[in-house]
Amino acid sequence: MLLAIDIGNTQTVVGLFGEDKILTSWRMVTPKYETSDEIAAAVFNFLKNSEFNPKDVKEVAISCVVPRILEEIIKMSRRYFNQAPFIVNSDVKSDLVIKYDYPREIGADRIANSAAAKEIYGYPAVVVDFGTATTFDILSSRGEYIGGVIAPGIEISSEALFSYAAKLSKVDLNWPEMVVGENTYDSVRSGILYGFLGQVDFIVDKIIEEQNKKDKKFRPKVIATGGLAFLMADKSRWIEIHDPDLTLKGLKILFDKNK
Repeated sequence: MLLAIDIGNTQTVVGLFGEDKILTSWRMVTPKYETSDEIAAAVFNFLKNSEFNPKDVKEVAISCVVPRILEEIIKMSRRYFNQAPFIVNSDVKSDLVIKYDYPREIGADRIANSAAAKEIYGYPAVVVDFGTATTFDILSSRGEYIGGVIAPGIEISSEALFSYAAKLSKVDLNWPEMVVGENTYDSVRSGILYGFLGQVDFIVDKIIEEQNKKDKKFRPKVIATGGLAFLMADKSRWIEIHDPDLTLKGLKILFDKNK
């Protein structure tokens, strides 16, 4: 079995693959200072609680955008799974023609997302990943990676609001019944959620408008992933597909291409 680990700034997602199928996945807060032993304990708990034997893990694949934790994850893989892990970066084989000024600046998760979108859903495509940042990655009608958009994420923007507005308290991110809030609690929820919904649809509008000037065949599938994608997937005018395991699937695809 393959253990796939996607380490984001806020959350880490761990997935287990048997053959070509994802068996299960787990989410945890990205560890900030934990050692490889502590990370291994969390991973082993996930596996055992789901009735999987850690000894059945034969390969490990990693995408990571948090350099401080990558070394500890590599140590964990070597010590507990006896594997030098496969690590995603812009140099791995991906079948992506990258039209980006500085390819090494593209996050490993974005490479995995794009590889998965291309192979599973086809192209052109726009992948919207709702994580610490909200990222948009664009595949052309030729399947080329042509660039993206990076915006502050829902949670980080909300935290900034609550930190700087002394009279505003934190709210649950559940959709209010109406856009116009009749109290401060609903007004804040409306501003956050409808504000980000508008951002997503407007940016996709502009991506399509801009690309259509160059390529009349640009009619993208819009795919949502990331921890907060479920909030937007059913509300957006553009999002067609919600795939919470897209990054993990991309890790598996990249692992297989480079094996």
